[in-house]
Amino acid sequence: MPGPYDRRSGSAKAKQTIHGCAQAGDLQGVKTKLEINPSLINEPNPVMAQTPLHVAAASNNVEVVKFLLDWQGEEKIELEAKNMYGETPLHMAAKNGCNETAILLLKHGALVEAKANNGMTPLHLAVWSSQLGEDFSTVKTLLDYYANCSSKDNDGMTPLNLLAQRSGNEKLRELLSRHLEEQKRRKAIEACGESKAKMTEFEDAILNIVGLSGLKLQLRKWAKGMLLDEKRRALGHKVAPRKPPHMAFLGNPGTGKTMIARILGRLLHTIGILPTDKVTEVQRTDLVGEFVGHTGPKTRRKIKVAEGGILFVDEAYRLIPSQKSDEKDYGLEALEEIMSVMDSGKVVVIFAGYSEPMKRVIYSNEGFCRRVTKFFVFDDFTSQELAQIAHIKMNNQTEDSSLYGFELHRSCSVDAIAKLIEDKTTAKQRKEMNGGLVESMLLNARESLDLRLDFDNADTTNLLTITMEDLGAGLSSLSP
Repeated sequence: MPGPYDRRSGSAKAKQTIHGCAQAGDLQGVKTKLEINPSLINEPNPVMAQTPLHVAAASNNVEVVKFLLDWQGEEKIELEAKNMYGETPLHMAAKNGCNETAILLLKHGALVEAKANNGMTPLHLAVWSSQLGEDFSTVKTLLDYYANCSSKDNDGMTPLNLLAQRSGNEKLRELLSRHLEEQKRRKAIEACGESKAKMTEFEDAILNIVGLSGLKLQLRKWAKGMLLDEKRRALGHKVAPRKPPHMAFLGNPGTGKTMIARILGRLLHTIGILPTDKVTEVQRTDLVGEFVGHTGPKTRRKIKVAEGGILFVDEAYRLIPSQKSDEKDYGLEALEEIMSVMDSGKVVVIFAGYSEPMKRVIYSNEGFCRRVTKFFVFDDFTSQELAQIAHIKMNNQTEDSSLYGFELHRSCSVDAIAKLIEDKTTAKQRKEMNGGLVESMLLNARESLDLRLDFDNADTTNLLTITMEDLGAGLSSLSP
């Protein structure tokens, strides 16, 4: 004859498992099971792969949930364990309207934005289960923990969309709508603060650009436009992404074309136009092959390296021969390879070179001006601007610079250096060298400082201070 154990009901047998105890709210039973076998703390059941925490949370058994969350065994409770549907214990509390256990889980750090296999968050499930009743306290709790009203499931449905599918509870609809607008407002405020910080960083960076007012104005337009787009999206507006701006830099050597390209890479990355700040500098020899079939692959490799940043084509006019020749020139092939990727949005291309020869490139391809929409002329620097550059260089030395640690004497004002440059150099020198004149002047000035110092000089300040005398000597060394 079967004993009492065999005559028990199905529910009584179920209670023999830790999951059964958790569902029944049998705290002592759960404690006993875990004392015997602590590894049961995160044990999934065979039917839906639910842990004891899933089951207790879904049944609103507060004391059991408290005990499980405070479990001090060697194996810690898995707060984000998922059942066969990808649902966490918080999902289970939400879908069953179990507000008390939902609060406990959230206080212990449960992820309010956890997504099930169908993309639904706990808020989706709480709204779905609450919409035909009067109790939507679980929805309120999730919203108090900043559950995202705009979160979409795999079908693109937000919690409010789910509510709209039925007649719904108007109070619940009003609650969700109010929180949705509040969240949009909060995101807009956050986006505005971040945008201001980025704009400040941007303005600080372009302070080191001497002259080039037209380029700086365009940079400000791009920066402000991109940052305003961030705010527009934060408010829920759909805004088309901006296309990367391709450019041509026209001017003599030393006018800062390469330097500005590097600064531009950092700025376009900062404001979100480019995913990286890298600038890949190339010339004809990096792109053009010597034989048939070499140029295309060679150019494509360089383009691949530059993806996500800027491809800076220096002396771009060398791609197009100045005179016709019977021999095949592959420069045009390289240019066409570059042009073919400029609509992809994967790279920003800057063509640089002397103003007059660059016309060969501009008119060599009918699609050039359609793709290159911004042309910037880099004028020769005036003596005043060269003096400003000297100050910027000395105030922004890096450890690998030849002038790191040195400073200008207080008598070396911008006006004083400008007059010195005007007196000591010719217009032809300034035009041919531009910014290179400043670099040479400063390096020569350091040599002048070294020459005039005495080894017995005890004044450590003098050891590192470049004077007007040194700058003058530095400029004199430029003349043959």
